[in-house]
Amino acid sequence: MFHRRHVLAGLIGAPTVLRVTRAGAAEVSMRLHHFMAGVSPGHREFLVRWAKKVEAESGGRIKIDVFPSMQLGGAPPQLFDQAKDGVVDLVWTLPGYTANRFPMIEVFELPFIGAKRAMTNSRAVQEFSTKHLAKEFGDVHPICFWAHDGGLIHASRPVTKLEDIRGLKLRFPTRLAGEGLRALGATAIGMPVPQVPEAISQRVIDGAVVPWEIVPSIKLHEMVKNHTAFPGTPTFYTSTFVLAMNKARYEGLAPDLRKVIDANSGQVATAMVATMFDTTAPKVEELAKKRGNTVHILAPEEVERWKAACAPVTEAWLKSVKEKGINGEALLADATALIAKHDQAA
Repeated sequence: MFHRRHVLAGLIGAPTVLRVTRAGAAEVSMRLHHFMAGVSPGHREFLVRWAKKVEAESGGRIKIDVFPSMQLGGAPPQLFDQAKDGVVDLVWTLPGYTANRFPMIEVFELPFIGAKRAMTNSRAVQEFSTKHLAKEFGDVHPICFWAHDGGLIHASRPVTKLEDIRGLKLRFPTRLAGEGLRALGATAIGMPVPQVPEAISQRVIDGAVVPWEIVPSIKLHEMVKNHTAFPGTPTFYTSTFVLAMNKARYEGLAPDLRKVIDANSGQVATAMVATMFDTTAPKVEELAKKRGNTVHILAPEEVERWKAACAPVTEAWLKSVKEKGINGEALLADATALIAKHDQAA
């Protein structure tokens, strides 16, 4: 055990390799760290593909190794600081894992703001970032921002009306998703998604609020038999994500290599990950149905009841950001307009 800890510490502390070698060999070697399993679509179909695309377009001069499941140590809420401090070169993480640290991007995580499709949410968040998020994420170099498709309630019992959710112990991913669940009468319990299977097996929680993409990697469809979805836009919740690079690492790249990173940033990268979410969702839904699980779609009149119950969450958020000198009304108006814009375009 002593030896293993020291090996891991050495790996975490090891500097990124920067070398000049024979023509065609990698000059820059970087590590991308994230919390999802290696079998997850996010790892296989976005992060690994993105890394290979950068490698190909750099002519092999940039090499990015992707480490899933927190293999380089630490906990998911520490990922942002790992990129900021240069412990690793790149991270994929949720700003919402560190509550109250990124209040402006939280506007997209308010109940019944996000859209049903990941492409709509993601393009909206990325465009929003160019106007509002430079200071909030100034400690890193953001590659792209995005938000997943509409999250579902996956539970041990059916949830088809407001009364059904009351008393359910449900895992939430972000502060505002938790506040939304509490407003609906659920017992909201926060935890990173890798902890969900054990928490369900030990009956710490009755289910979780996650998008379809997450479900197979944690075998959630094997642990609960009920999935409650929302009929359209707006949806109950979405979570925002960022793919971020250590700032000094980015600035230290040769100008032509920075151009390769830039060409694979912004809406280009956002579209890659949003496509992954939107194409994965129907496949996973079908997988759950084949197991005999039931997908419940809330009736429109029920959605209105849920929206009314969650309205105080938005009011409280507006008050809290105002106390920080942030114009929440303007952010909310911009976010809503961008979601409407990209929902029509998608």
